[in-house]
Amino acid sequence: MPSRLACDIFCSVVDNYGDIGVAWRLARQLSREHGLQVRLWLDDLATLHRIWPPAKADLAAQTVAEIEVRHWRADFPEVTPAPLVIETFGCRLPENYLAAMSAREPRPLWLNLDHLSAEAWVKDYHGLPSPHPRLPLTAYFFYPGFEVETGGLIREAGLAVRRQALQADPAAREAFWRSLLLTPPDGDTLSVSLFAYDNPALPALLAAWVSGRQRVRCLVPEGAVLEAIGRFFGTPLAPSRQLNSGALEVCALPFFDQDGYDPLLWACDLNFVRGEDSFVRAQWAARPMVWNIYVQEAGAHWPKLHAFLDRYCVGLEPGAATAYRQFTEAWNRNQDIAQAWPALLEQLPALSRHSRAWAEHLAAMPDLASQLMLFCREKL
Repeated sequence: MPSRLACDIFCSVVDNYGDIGVAWRLARQLSREHGLQVRLWLDDLATLHRIWPPAKADLAAQTVAEIEVRHWRADFPEVTPAPLVIETFGCRLPENYLAAMSAREPRPLWLNLDHLSAEAWVKDYHGLPSPHPRLPLTAYFFYPGFEVETGGLIREAGLAVRRQALQADPAAREAFWRSLLLTPPDGDTLSVSLFAYDNPALPALLAAWVSGRQRVRCLVPEGAVLEAIGRFFGTPLAPSRQLNSGALEVCALPFFDQDGYDPLLWACDLNFVRGEDSFVRAQWAARPMVWNIYVQEAGAHWPKLHAFLDRYCVGLEPGAATAYRQFTEAWNRNQDIAQAWPALLEQLPALSRHSRAWAEHLAAMPDLASQLMLFCREKL
């Protein structure tokens, strides 16, 4: 394998921050920790700018964090393919790029990085070849997952140390809250971060928080959920504004960049997350979390949700497992979320213990970038 391997990563943004979140995080880790020369082809630079502001939305070519970022347009330029090509989430490589790959000797190693799934079949398909129907090229399936036989999860070096430094230090947590222009929460207040899709179950959950006995501080980054909360209360909510109603305090926050989002997850008692990137980061936060899964055609997302619940609830106390399953189902199916909330709240101590054990369990496995580099060494 070359001493400094060049790598092309292709990403087409479908799920807003999930797709580009994974691609950008992987690009950074491959560059920083494994010394790869990374070129990222992206069809939506505006979304990258949101999660990484130094990236400009109006530049066709730029270097950001030592990564060459190129705007992926319909009229794809004639370029020399890198020895390692990563196609994320089946985004389909440009035809002229495929032709250039097939003409190169030796031909590039082509990995198809798929979506994360806890389903049992993933480990059987991870690493399998997929020959191109016309060209002398072979793609290899690379599946993230929760077992050692899969590609693992994205986890950069030092992540657990940084998390523990904030969670174990009251002064660090206080400094974080004050950096958001908020007073630190008292011991009787539940801090909840809320990042979700446009979820019809949200109004009922807000109503339950307003009328409940437990004081809740809901921290909401700028976006669609913040707009939905504004509609619920009949008043627009802009970043840095706060709203109080009954037992609920809503704190509207600016949109976080990729590195800034982690401390919010670390500091909260419960995190609502969505899609893939924030879903994984919430697990590394070692805090209880609720996943709003991305809806797919023909209900294809339900087996994925249930497979994760089956895997996550192993070792969880029975009462906590039941409450967690019922609340997650209610959140994703728009069922009786108000009835499911008290049971989840009662089980939060058990869920907190479990989330720490779950993060330790996952950290014992190799991370995705390291697994990917091992695969490359075997093939190149």
